Amino acid sequence: MSPKFLRIAVVLGLLSAIGPFAIDMYLPALPSIGADLHAGTAAVQMSLLIFFLSMGFGQIVVGPISDMVGRKLPLYGGLALFMVGGIGSAMAPTIEWLIAFRFLQGLGASAGMAVPRAIVRDLHTGNEAAKLMSLLMLVFSVSPILAPLTGSQIIENFGWRAVFWTVTGAAALATILLATSLKETRPAAERVGSSFGTALAGYRFLMGDRNFLGLVAIAGFGIASFFVYLSSSSFILIDHYGLSPSVYSVFFSINAVAFIGMSQLTGLLAERFGLRRVVRVAVTGYASTMVVLLAIMATGVDRLDVMAALLFVGYGFLGLVIPTTSVLAMEEHGEIAGTASALMGTLHFAIGALAMGVAGVFFDGTPLPMVAGITLCAVISFTLAKVTLGRSREAVEAPAE
Repeated sequence: MSPKFLRIAVVLGLLSAIGPFAIDMYLPALPSIGADLHAGTAAVQMSLLIFFLSMGFGQIVVGPISDMVGRKLPLYGGLALFMVGGIGSAMAPTIEWLIAFRFLQGLGASAGMAVPRAIVRDLHTGNEAAKLMSLLMLVFSVSPILAPLTGSQIIENFGWRAVFWTVTGAAALATILLATSLKETRPAAERVGSSFGTALAGYRFLMGDRNFLGLVAIAGFGIASFFVYLSSSSFILIDHYGLSPSVYSVFFSINAVAFIGMSQLTGLLAERFGLRRVVRVAVTGYASTMVVLLAIMATGVDRLDVMAALLFVGYGFLGLVIPTTSVLAMEEHGEIAGTASALMGTLHFAIGALAMGVAGVFFDGTPLPMVAGITLCAVISFTLAKVTLGRSREAVEAPAE
């Protein structure tokens, strides 16, 4: 693997991680934010939900723009907007102001979510794209490991507002790396003919592509299951199980280790078995594990060690689903890679936000509603995989895909 390949993966991974970093780092602070700003649980969770929504729907605009003007300019703009939102969040006097600036910050983060996937498609397809995507996921997944740990230490020593100053600094560092370590991957000649009109036509085409939508939805419900965990885990583990913010951060990070470790096997398994077969096996394992966890907890077993073990296994399977479905969905849409990536990201976050909203309605402070929400998403993902990949031609199964 060449140094250039690794450098690109690191830079793209860091750009992609800026948004999740702004989520994971402040998760341990959700209870203390509520206490400091005199806000209820629902209002504090809204600061998380609004970030997801703006980061998701902002991609609808930034993706086509990256097709029209190149990949780097939208990234610069997004990082600048993210930093403004971060500074505002750090200085927010009320929960309403925090929600408003989190919305702005999420819009900036949308560029880091949509554009790197388009850059991967600009550079590679097939198994090479899967390898680059898995490396990008490796760097990207450092966020759920280090961010909660770092965030809990910052919160305990400096307060929750320091988290937003820290992520603003991370965005400034990402801006420097973008300027010095990444070349433009969509030259001017390839932008000819790209416009908002062609973007709308591209969206219409993609919305009629059942294979694209199916693959996006498989990953979308997988990601949604993690969003359900994100929105409820700090309250359950800290308030229900009595963990400290630091111990909660370790617990949260363990699941990320499973996700990262398995995602790094994507390229190897794709070469051996084919991307589609990897997806089918992974979603089957994920759904089966979550059904077992729900069945155990529904009988009245309320044990943190049982939940931790099965979530670890389940998120390992999920680590194989996300990069493979992203590569397969983008495979045939290189000419509108930015638009395709934007629609993919928006649908992922829309599904995730919907799942978070529904889970919030049933939240009662115990782990059972959270586990039920995770399981439902996993089962839907499994069902979609059976429908979407089941109608694929056997020729596509070849490992050379």
